Amino acid sequence: MKTVAAHDRPREKLERLGPQALGDNELLAIVLGNGRAHASALDLANTVLGAGGLRGLVRARHQELTRIKGIGAARAAQILAAIELGRRTLTRAAGERPQLVSPRAVAEFLLPQFGSRTVEHFGVLLLDTKHRVVRASVLSIGTLDASIVHPREVFREATTVGGSVIVLFHNHPSGDPEPSVDDVELTNRMVAAGVLMGIHVIDHVILADTRYYSFREQGRC
Repeated sequence: MKTVAAHDRPREKLERLGPQALGDNELLAIVLGNGRAHASALDLANTVLGAGGLRGLVRARHQELTRIKGIGAARAAQILAAIELGRRTLTRAAGERPQLVSPRAVAEFLLPQFGSRTVEHFGVLLLDTKHRVVRASVLSIGTLDASIVHPREVFREATTVGGSVIVLFHNHPSGDPEPSVDDVELTNRMVAAGVLMGIHVIDHVILADTRYYSFREQGRC
C-alpha cells in the first residue's frame, strides 16, 4: 500500500485507533493480508465488496469468491472463516440458557446463526415452561415445502429433551421474510399437531438477513 500514508494503512490504523475505526474495506484488507499484482490489499478488498457490499459478502460461497481476480481458494477460505467467527461471537455461550419471552427476543437469538444462510434451514427452538432455551435443532436443509416436513420429526425433538414449548423457525435466502403459502400451511399443520401432542407451538419465525417475520407477532399463531 505504497500510495497510502503509513499511519493510514489499515493495520497501522487499527493499532492506533482500534478496529471500530476502520471501514469494511479496511477490515477486509487486513483479513486478505496482501494484494495482487498492480493492486493493493485495499484495492482487492474494494473489488470483493463491490459486488454486493458487506451483506453480499456474508452470503457469498467459496466458489463465488474464487471467481474474483486475486482471490484463490486460500483467500476465499480466509474470508469465509472470518465471517463465521464473527457470526459465532454473536451467538450465546453453550452453557447459557437465555429466557426468550417475545418474538423479537427469539429472532435476536436466531438471526446471527441462521439469518444470512444461503440455503433454507428449517428447525425448532425448544423452550421449557419458563421460556428458557433448551436447544435449537435444525431438522432439514434445502427448499422448504410443507409436504416434506413431518410433525413426527418436529415433536420427536421436544419429547426427547423434555421441551414443553416449541418455536418453529426457518430462513429465507431471498432476504424477504414474508411467509409463503407453504409456510402458512406448514404452521397450521404443526400448531394442530401440537394440540394433539400436548406440546404448545407458540410461534413460527422466518429469518432473513437482519429482518424477521413472526406468526405470533402478527396474530397468526
